[in-house]
Amino acid sequence: MNSYVNMGVGALLGTVFVLMSVSIASEGIFHSEVPEKEGFAIIAEEGGSEAGAGATAEVEVDIKPLLATADASAGETVFKKCASCHTVDKGGANKVGPNLWGLVERPIASHEGFAYSAGMKTFAEANKTWTYDHLSFFIEAPKKHVPGTAMGFAGVKKPDERANLIAWLREHADTPVALPSATAAAAPAAEGEAAKPAAEAEAAKPATEAEAAKPATEGDATKPATETAPAP
Repeated sequence: MNSYVNMGVGALLGTVFVLMSVSIASEGIFHSEVPEKEGFAIIAEEGGSEAGAGATAEVEVDIKPLLATADASAGETVFKKCASCHTVDKGGANKVGPNLWGLVERPIASHEGFAYSAGMKTFAEANKTWTYDHLSFFIEAPKKHVPGTAMGFAGVKKPDERANLIAWLREHADTPVALPSATAAAAPAAEGEAAKPAAEAEAAKPATEAEAAKPATEGDATKPATETAPAP
């Protein structure tokens, strides 16, 4: 009996000795210094964040100048990305999205028979019609320009493709809306016509003042002759 107890105690002590030896050996092999401060130090080059911000910043492109040289026929090809959700022919049916006949300058969220999302209805309260700018921004990034819209389209990112598409959509209307270039040209002409009468009035003003001053000058010239007459 005592021999069995001695054997068990010896085995236990041998196991403990082996475990302690392995622990001491592993500590010596895999030892690492404890850092003075916890955590990792991240070193970044100066100006890196500014460069990154500039690279990722989105610049909104004014679509109006591009519409003057847009290719409407090329816009038909771009519309293939939209054809699964929209029709563009007059009287066409609504699909996942509303029919787009007469879209340019059409009141927002107004097409009959289509159930618009709450986000689009809210957008329509502050923005009345689909202007060229609204169309460009919405086609580029629908959910960014109209938060809450149900339109899941990723967007047309290239400005020239958007210009071609909008030019093509513009032609699908009973009376196509004038291009921004034509509108911009008419505005200075109208301002010039309005300014013309004012310029003519300014030109005539000095002559009127000279006419008003003329009698007084003539009276002063004749006054000394009248006073010297009774001298003899």
